[in-house]
Amino acid sequence: MGVITIDNPATHFNLKTHTNSRDLKTAIEKITQRGGLSNVGRAISFVTKNFFSKANGNRSGAPNVVVVLVDGWPTDKVEEASRLARESGINIFFITIEGAAENEKQYVVEPNFANKAVCRTNGFYSLHVQSWFGLHKTLQPLVKRVCDTDRLACSKTCLNSADIGFVIDGSSSVGTGNFRTVLQFVTNLTKEFEISDTDTRIGAVQYTYEQRLEFGFDKYSSKPDILNAIKRVGYWSGGTSTGAAINFALEQLFKKSKPNKRKLMILITDGRSYDDVRIPAMAAHLKGVITYAIGVAWAAQEELEVIATHPARDHSFFVDEFDNLYQYVPRIIQNICTEFNSQPRN
Repeated sequence: MGVITIDNPATHFNLKTHTNSRDLKTAIEKITQRGGLSNVGRAISFVTKNFFSKANGNRSGAPNVVVVLVDGWPTDKVEEASRLARESGINIFFITIEGAAENEKQYVVEPNFANKAVCRTNGFYSLHVQSWFGLHKTLQPLVKRVCDTDRLACSKTCLNSADIGFVIDGSSSVGTGNFRTVLQFVTNLTKEFEISDTDTRIGAVQYTYEQRLEFGFDKYSSKPDILNAIKRVGYWSGGTSTGAAINFALEQLFKKSKPNKRKLMILITDGRSYDDVRIPAMAAHLKGVITYAIGVAWAAQEELEVIATHPARDHSFFVDEFDNLYQYVPRIIQNICTEFNSQPRN
């Protein structure tokens, strides 16, 4: 636990300063009131940039929680600062005390600021008390909610909450040089995500007529290990049975996906499949696997659109040459994040 005061935001002590509740209580009692403005937005930005760092005692795997206590109303805007905080994995709870009287409402910079600051408007993340005398009543409800880690959905972002399975065409038409280019494309996409046991996990399948599990979601739990594993994938060579590869990925990768993870399949192929892709693709969609189909050279556009999740224009891409694959990395990441952010979180 650490404490920041608002106005000109400052850290009184960080997450690793005190290791027992007695010292923590003493440190809290020594905090003096400084006065000044209620620069809540500025304080939230300060927390996002400075507070939750490894150097300050932040632990990977532990949810990051900020409890904002504000009397009356903020003197600056909080919506944008709060959104950026949530996107970086911080769960924001707002406790508002009292509020603006009728003749003071003209001074409120951002009406309805508490609902704009939190990710849910159902009251889970915001508590209001009529006066300071009632503040103690928020203690138990707040503790219960902070401890309910399954519902801390605001700490999930598009970059830290998926199981991503790469399904890679290793057929003869690809060739050794182009296969390395495909692996670099997989590397470039993987680099964009936050990798750990509790964040995004990566798995990979290579296929020809047959299929091979290169590594599952639970094999590697750090970004360096994943990137090294991708680098080590050996080119196989053979035919192109894309339908069988999708079925194999569903069985060998996504069956072992965590229930609370988004499931993303990114399939890369350079040719038309020798088998049917319709039924396996439908099975993937019905199982909730969001499928991206990336075609190169001789890949069939209509096949890519069948494989891809609807709408196909957001989930299927085609490039003439392997060397141009890298151009689609930003677009794919943007589409993944846009889709994630458009889903209702309540």
